[in-house]
Amino acid sequence: MSVTVDGDNSVSVPQRVRRLLRGPRPEAVPAVVGTACTVVGLIDIAAGVFPRFRHSRMHTLAEVLPGALGPFAAALSLSAGVLLLLLAHGLKRHKRRAWRAAVILLPAGAVAQFTYRHSVVGVLVSLTLCYLLVRHRDQFRALPDPRSRWRALANFILLGASSLALGLVIVSVHPGRVVGDPSIADRLQHVLYGLFGVEGPVDYAGRTSWTVAYSLGALGLLTAVTTIYLAFRPEHPAARLTEDDESRLRALLDKHGGRDSLGHFALRRDKAVVFSPSGKAAVCYRVVSGVMLAGGDPIGDVEAWPGAIERFMDEAKAHSWTPAVMGCSERGGEVWTRETGLTALELGDEAVVDVADFSLAGRAMRNVRQMVGRIERNGYETRVRRARDINPTELDRIRRAAADWRGTDTERGFSMALGRIGDPADGDCVIATAHLPGSEDEQHGDLKAVLHFVPWGRDGMSLELMRRDRSADPGMNELLIVASLQAAPGLGVARVSLNFAMFRSALARGERLGAGPVLRCWRGLLIFLSRWFQIESLYKFNAKFKPRWEPRFVVFRTSRDLPRIGIAAMQAEGFVNFSLPRPFRSRGPRPCGHALRTVPEHEVRAA
Repeated sequence: MSVTVDGDNSVSVPQRVRRLLRGPRPEAVPAVVGTACTVVGLIDIAAGVFPRFRHSRMHTLAEVLPGALGPFAAALSLSAGVLLLLLAHGLKRHKRRAWRAAVILLPAGAVAQFTYRHSVVGVLVSLTLCYLLVRHRDQFRALPDPRSRWRALANFILLGASSLALGLVIVSVHPGRVVGDPSIADRLQHVLYGLFGVEGPVDYAGRTSWTVAYSLGALGLLTAVTTIYLAFRPEHPAARLTEDDESRLRALLDKHGGRDSLGHFALRRDKAVVFSPSGKAAVCYRVVSGVMLAGGDPIGDVEAWPGAIERFMDEAKAHSWTPAVMGCSERGGEVWTRETGLTALELGDEAVVDVADFSLAGRAMRNVRQMVGRIERNGYETRVRRARDINPTELDRIRRAAADWRGTDTERGFSMALGRIGDPADGDCVIATAHLPGSEDEQHGDLKAVLHFVPWGRDGMSLELMRRDRSADPGMNELLIVASLQAAPGLGVARVSLNFAMFRSALARGERLGAGPVLRCWRGLLIFLSRWFQIESLYKFNAKFKPRWEPRFVVFRTSRDLPRIGIAAMQAEGFVNFSLPRPFRSRGPRPCGHALRTVPEHEVRAA
């Protein structure tokens, strides 16, 4: 008997059955084993916590799972369940260390099953999972992620809070066995004592007190052991740009820096880099929450891009990171998708102004012209200079002002931010400043606003940062952009890259006559989201200067990765912060940067 699939191939039913019996494809084993560990861990926790669950129809299943071992069933179920949950994510990500831990844990569970319960089924469950891991061990070769000892403190806080909550459930799920009527405070005190292995104020009838004590002790021991392990394991710090890497990148930018306005941002020193085998191209990236984020196009010779991209993908595979590219150009997206099989999606548009075509004359520029004229009549002056032409004292004042005027405590910026001002190596950067004579203060003098541009090849510059004193008149950004464009010819600059506007084309098409219902709904959603994110405001701000729009793309593997990539990108840009509270963070110097080169919301509204 045979069946035909799409009129193409005939596959016999017995052959299909044999395929099913052979089990999952090798590349699918990590996901299968990780999911199995998650399910088994949840059932083990339920079996250890809820007595009715242990004596329900699920009792037979729970008894054969790793963790239900004789008289210590509750405590061991909790321990095994928590450990399996901790290992599950690492197994799904092909992590070698998670594989090693699971290969040790499962045989130990099988031995315990046979020693304490003489359970053949329990032994088979553990050994079957272990067999899958050993047989497909080549699927678990991912190296560790960047990490620091702060993970130990985070583990202690999160796992400690989870143990406290789970312990409160354990103490409260035996109402028929509790002696007296203990209060919530008594139960919480009993949990805290029990996590340290000390008897608390709550008493139970029969063997329940031993079950609760062993369970709480197991949770406390797990919290302590995992915290100690994370505190004393070798560190794998996040990669940083070395001096040699930076010098090689600068050499590539000198030759090929004019291709991409985002090229100079590859010199951020919190990025890592991979070079092509020939050394003629490179891809810079940062790892955020398991996502390997590259920004802009590869650096260097276009013909050498495939070699650098291949190295990038090899590095992602070695660590089981999710590869993604934020803000690449159309040409860069074509090379990425052709060489890797990834998918590209338009993310937004970059506003580029050709200096030769810019003018304040005409009705279209009336609003900008009137705003700039009004500010100049109020006495403001502008200066546009290369960073190397500014004396160190004034440069230090500009740097301090940019840091003080930052609107948020979190430093923002990744793909379109350099993260520093006035570095000796960045002498070609352009700094535009606005001053109000007669308004000097001790801290910033008469300085009222700052714009910072990075080089874009030999004849361009790219806007990196915009900051202003909130007490200054509205329109400082417009004033300095116009001043920079007017001073550009004297600096040898022919093109200026301004802000990046996300979903600009959707906003523009959605407001046109005859736009369809889907496009109008999409535009309405973007306008709604603009209450929290500068989407519509950035588009309108950029449009004031009549730029040409250059599309930018995000490159990703599958649509399932998009939510994860989006969260990682927001973390990298500084919009989402999962770091430790300020008292626990290091107090290093704060760099200057600006996420997506956005405009402060109060400035846009005032304008």
